[in-house]
Amino acid sequence: MRWWAGVWTVAVAVVLAGCHASAGGGPVGGASQSGASPTGGRPSATGSSASAGNCAAGRTEVVVGPGDAVARRLCVRPGTVVSLVLRPRVDDKRWTAVRSSAPVFVLVSGWRVDSDGTARASLRCAGTRAGAAEVTASAKAPDVAGAARTAFTLHVSVVPYTTQG
Repeated sequence: MRWWAGVWTVAVAVVLAGCHASAGGGPVGGASQSGASPTGGRPSATGSSASAGNCAAGRTEVVVGPGDAVARRLCVRPGTVVSLVLRPRVDDKRWTAVRSSAPVFVLVSGWRVDSDGTARASLRCAGTRAGAAEVTASAKAPDVAGAARTAFTLHVSVVPYTTQG
């Protein structure tokens, strides 16, 4: 077995264990440890509702506002489309980009920044495979040279439906 196959096997086992551990009636979307839902207290599933196991399915929305945690966790089923909404920042920084650490599992598309400073991105999750990706949103002051820094991280776990044989 190749070394990377072992790494993926361990990663999938950890993701599955994490989603099953949070299946005890918590909020939709595999919330962060603080107990808040992925949208900061509001139900997050729109369109197709979330399925059993607290993993979102179909379409869901994650809204990040000023003062929210800088990292969240989200459990989704394959094929889920996540709308990421980044509210305007209260400091001098502006949202600059959203990137996925594993585009094969979570692909970022439709990035835009509205005139009021709200940034939006569509995250399309893998259609058939299980895996995980970190989606990072960077921000920087528009009049300062240098690279933008990560201001928000969404840890997305794609968990397939269980099959019964």
